[in-house]
Amino acid sequence: MKTTTMRLSLLAAGVMLACGSVHADEQDTRAIAERLVDEHFQESTLTREQQIEELMWFAKAAKPFQGMEINTVAEGLTTHVYERDVLAEAFSELTGIELTHNIIGEGDVVNNMQTQMQSGRNIYDGYVNDTDSIGTHIRYGTTVNISEAMKNEWADYTLPTLDLDDFMGLQYGTGPDGSVYQLPTQQFANLYWFRYDWFQREDLQNQFRDLYGYDLGVPTNWTAYEDIAEFFTEHVGEIDGTKVYGHMDYGRRDPSLGWRFHDSWLSMAGMGSPGVPFGNPVDDWGIRVNEQSQPVGASVSRGGATNSPASVFAVTKMVDWLDKYAPPEASGMTFGEAGPVPAQGNVAQQIFWYTAFTADMTAPDLPVTDDEGNPKWRMAPSPTGPYWEEGMKVGYQDVGAWTFFDSTPEDRRTAAWLFAQFTVSKTVSLEKLLAGLTPIRESDVFSDKMTEMAPKLGGLVEFYRSPNAANWTPSSTNVPDYPRMAPLWWQNLAPAVSGDIAPKEALDNLARDLDSIMSRLARAKVFETYSPNLNEERDPQYWLDQPGSPKAKLDDEMPQGTTVPYDEMMEAWMAAGSRE
Repeated sequence: MKTTTMRLSLLAAGVMLACGSVHADEQDTRAIAERLVDEHFQESTLTREQQIEELMWFAKAAKPFQGMEINTVAEGLTTHVYERDVLAEAFSELTGIELTHNIIGEGDVVNNMQTQMQSGRNIYDGYVNDTDSIGTHIRYGTTVNISEAMKNEWADYTLPTLDLDDFMGLQYGTGPDGSVYQLPTQQFANLYWFRYDWFQREDLQNQFRDLYGYDLGVPTNWTAYEDIAEFFTEHVGEIDGTKVYGHMDYGRRDPSLGWRFHDSWLSMAGMGSPGVPFGNPVDDWGIRVNEQSQPVGASVSRGGATNSPASVFAVTKMVDWLDKYAPPEASGMTFGEAGPVPAQGNVAQQIFWYTAFTADMTAPDLPVTDDEGNPKWRMAPSPTGPYWEEGMKVGYQDVGAWTFFDSTPEDRRTAAWLFAQFTVSKTVSLEKLLAGLTPIRESDVFSDKMTEMAPKLGGLVEFYRSPNAANWTPSSTNVPDYPRMAPLWWQNLAPAVSGDIAPKEALDNLARDLDSIMSRLARAKVFETYSPNLNEERDPQYWLDQPGSPKAKLDDEMPQGTTVPYDEMMEAWMAAGSRE
């Protein structure tokens, strides 16, 4: 009896010690959560207590994976550097998972992703991959269907406060079946950028009106953009002793030249079909699909529009403007080299400017900001070309999104899924937005903090608060193999940019090569669903005579230029985007 009593006493003591240990663990975790919020995540749409509760959920969910070493990867945007330097470290401390968020070149991300998809060898446990690859992910059968995983293997590891309805770009990583394959973690658009201070000058306004017969303002069509480019380059010439240019671009034979074109340049001219997000049946690459979402061709002879008159017009204008109105060195620059040039203070406008460079344009010591750090520049909607019609997408939006593969062991990809959710959670997302200016959540965009920041950001907040932002979209589900097909753009169009061949010849070569890859994919029976099924070739005139895209050549591709006052346009945007 005495022995039994002693054993029961020891057992009770053990239980009490265990309970005390659990309680102590919770106290320690809460202390870490409180410190992380106070040190790193003070700006949030959640209350401090809600943030702490969210962080406590991550710590609890991660317990089965403590001690694991997990590797994820992203390209070198400011946002992803913040994820590496702040969020990965915080996540590791909070969860006990040793998370390394690797930063490599965008091309290297795609190459590693492609290798993992084809070989089945796990290289990274989670990828931030642009949703331009959504057409690839829905077809190859190797990408984790996030919607299904959240119901099954990730049912116990999906953040209760993830709030998918709050994501602005979720539709871009969604397949035709309605399933989410990629979860957005950053996004930015290509917009029109201009020197607001120069456009407001009365002497320049009068001079422009005398020369062109209408007001200097935000161009709404490509004719006005060209007039303004000519005006500043040839008629103004110099401001405050500095040679100025009316246009900025880049033209070096480099993979980034492909982004310059397939990131909706042809669509901005009006090449594709109406329908957001991608254009249906012809998308912003010029690829036509049938009613079963099967690509049937890029060439006009197959019903596509890659080498259509609208596309020829678009490429011709890109080459002409680069030659006539941009700084001479621009033709030898890449995307990364050209991006900071407008901040140097000698460029009046840029039709194809990525908002990812916003953070680099706000330093108070730059020529494009005033003494208080307020921008002398603004961003506005991109002007559209003569083939554009109401209901079409207006421009491009890059959406980097978390992507997972079935070749990654389940425990590793689940741990990576936890980190992915951490990087987009409401606890951290507003601070990440302030660091990189690449918003993903509507609640952050409409927050009081972003209202406070708006005057410093030159129209970025107003753009994302406007419903018009939905007309800027990534590449579409029509592209069946993005890693193989994207390089064809710069390889085929670089000779046109350098003047070695005509734009029409370059586009004919591009369309033929796109069709060739899609034909090979069809013959190899690579895909079970949405497989290419190319139309037979026929006289291109047949398709040009049909309604919609591809569109026949217009008699007048440069109609009268039209502009709108920036402040008037902003008032309309703000009214449209109001939540009241």
